[in-house]
Amino acid sequence: MLKFLINPSKFIKFSDLVFKPLVIFTLLVFIIGLFYVYKSPLDYQQGLTVKIMYVHVPSAYLAILIYAIMTIYSIIGLAFKMPFSFIINKAIAPIGAVFTLSCLISGSMWGKPMWGTWWVWDARLTSVAILFVVYLIIIFLYQTFENREVREKTVAIFILIGSINLPIIKFSVDWWNTLHQPASISKLSSPSIDISMLKPLLIMILAFSLIAVIIAILRIKAEILIRKSHL
Repeated sequence: MLKFLINPSKFIKFSDLVFKPLVIFTLLVFIIGLFYVYKSPLDYQQGLTVKIMYVHVPSAYLAILIYAIMTIYSIIGLAFKMPFSFIINKAIAPIGAVFTLSCLISGSMWGKPMWGTWWVWDARLTSVAILFVVYLIIIFLYQTFENREVREKTVAIFILIGSINLPIIKFSVDWWNTLHQPASISKLSSPSIDISMLKPLLIMILAFSLIAVIIAILRIKAEILIRKSHL
């Protein structure tokens, strides 16, 4: 049923089938999200600045999620010698880098009025900055090594090493004293954010995720076609 996740031909067929409905659905979700963001109340301390959250949080979520997906596919690719895993890694790495950069920029815009500075070497901020550098190194590594097999295995191993940073990003606010606030949404507890802000936030997370999926589909299909043309 989920063969499109591991088979290039199945992926192209499935993506061709769902792409147009997905684009329409994404546009609808994004418009609804913008409406709810517009209608959401201002924070009594942060004022209008709080609305940066609706870009910052989805970007942070996707920065981590995309790297986690790359980690899983790296394990699959190395363990089962599945070329499609390396295709996916190469296709989605730039997407993860863009969302990580968006997270850093929006976080700085949020931090300036709240903390009085654009940047501090806070545990959360520093670990996300490291994640961005790791993404850039991955993209750079894909431009090196003439032998494709060596290149893809090297990148996959580097991705696995870089995945050590993911739990540090996630739990940095719990392990160390940081300026960054703890998670407002947790699976283990009730959200610490009011429903009037939680609803638009969840919709925007969905909208950003769908946008990421659309871009990923286009890039993965392009990588598959490039791979076939070189055979």
